[in-house]
Amino acid sequence: MTLSARNQFEGKVSKVQEGAVNGIVTIDVKGTPITSTISMDAIKELGLKAGTPATAVIKATEVMVGKGDLKLSARNKFAGKVASVKQGAVNSIVAIETPAFTVTATISNAAVEELGLAAGSEATAVVKATSVMIGC
Repeated sequence: MTLSARNQFEGKVSKVQEGAVNGIVTIDVKGTPITSTISMDAIKELGLKAGTPATAVIKATEVMVGKGDLKLSARNKFAGKVASVKQGAVNSIVAIETPAFTVTATISNAAVEELGLAAGSEATAVVKATSVMIGC
């Protein structure tokens, strides 16, 4: 299956925390953990357990971008440097290169300007665990 989601990171499940309805699945991608909150039904249907190969899938529109020391409840924070900013009429596509992978975010042109985002500037991609889908 081919997906339109720009962010698709292959790795292995390192941990599964089971809950009554939802579980928290952590995928190790080149030494960087990506956390996803999905239903227990999905965890069972996908056969997710430590060591299972899996892909974290994140739509670029679900990626927030911040600068500085961010104290947030979002589980996934990927610090790096802006690799590129492609400006459109209303939104920009911002690529942030981290040590493990490049995260793509679609954010408003106003946000790009307010944050002073440009190639080479430091930034952090932020993704809530509920916005991370898992494929096998």
